[in-house]
Amino acid sequence: MDTIFALASARGKAGVAVIRVSGPAAIDAGKIVAGDVGAPFRTSLRWLRDKDGAPLDQGLVLFFPHGQSFTGEDVVEFHIHGSMAVINAVLKRLSQISSLRPAEPGEFTRRALENGRLDLAQVEGLADLVEAETEAQRRQALRVFEGRLGQLVDGWRNNLIRAAALIEATIDFADEEVPVDVSPEVTDAISETLKSLRAEAEGSRVSERIREGFEVAIIGKPNIGKSTLLNRLAGREAAITSEIAGTTRDIVEVRMDLGGLPVTLLDTAGIRETQDHVEKLGVARAIERADRADLRVLLIDEEGVSAIGRQVEEDDIVVQAKADISRKNNGLAISGKTGQGVDELVAEIAARLERKSLGAATATRLRHRIAMETAISCLERALDHVNSGSGLSELAAEELRSATRALDSLIGKVGVENLLDEIFASFCIGK
Repeated sequence: MDTIFALASARGKAGVAVIRVSGPAAIDAGKIVAGDVGAPFRTSLRWLRDKDGAPLDQGLVLFFPHGQSFTGEDVVEFHIHGSMAVINAVLKRLSQISSLRPAEPGEFTRRALENGRLDLAQVEGLADLVEAETEAQRRQALRVFEGRLGQLVDGWRNNLIRAAALIEATIDFADEEVPVDVSPEVTDAISETLKSLRAEAEGSRVSERIREGFEVAIIGKPNIGKSTLLNRLAGREAAITSEIAGTTRDIVEVRMDLGGLPVTLLDTAGIRETQDHVEKLGVARAIERADRADLRVLLIDEEGVSAIGRQVEEDDIVVQAKADISRKNNGLAISGKTGQGVDELVAEIAARLERKSLGAATATRLRHRIAMETAISCLERALDHVNSGSGLSELAAEELRSATRALDSLIGKVGVENLLDEIFASFCIGK
């Protein structure tokens, strides 16, 4: 395998930059550039020199031996001063060593997968950890990166392998008298796995929302203050405000961190009957997007909810708008213009989304859920075959094998080669 190198820290001016070299020639490269790599896991302060022996920079050199590094290969890291001139000089020096080549996007992590240091779910967790914007996203990505999903899969697989072994035994000894009926133990193993899988698959929908962000739609009739509220929450003029009704025609989105949760606020077109073709399209799009949102904030005036023209759902937050000029304020009342009641609204939104997030699972992606749902379908059929009698043992065993293959694909053991290029394309070069 080639020896690769790349800047592992972010590009740009910084106090310290890290350049990583991984592969069979990493130690030799370290000796060429720094004279020596020192003892494993111990940093040594050394001068890095060009091919003529002139100093490039003074930095720390750190050596991770084969089998004990991130990639599973020999790895040498240079911790140098973070100016672009120094970084470029060291990268140029490494490029002059014939046994080295620049790393491709995600190649360090891909080698960690190929060398058994990470499973595919952990790779995805690492990608999410790098991209995490909120505390909830960080915690969730870290659970996956730590291998929690792989641990779940191992437990499910062990149950299914045990059940399959018992069924296979009855098939192998079909012509002999088997003293013990194994069907109760097989049924228990399948049922226990099914229960856990169903809970994880259902919770993965919430995990996906934490990973991608919850959507909160602000809806109401025209000129009720939706855009003003959005601007107040965003802390900037994200949407155009005007006293002219129907100013908002398209959906305006603002990404925020509410209580550690990723939230996208949606400012929608005012809901009303209109003959304006463009505004009519905006109203239709507003209703459609609001129906798909995780939470809706309904802004009302003295006329009440009926003026919006839609049914109030259980998760909707009904808010009295324009509290600064309204003659009658009932319940939660806000003013996007003055900020009155906005903190209380934010707290209510955060509390409701927090309750939704409590059902989050370890699995975080649509790919994970599809693999689990495939396994669930196989196990349901296997359970039917077992309950139908020994004549269908072969079919039950095959369904168990199919379920196991589906779970193996979840952590990258089988059938995911076509996904790897897409997954690693999202990584930066130094990762």
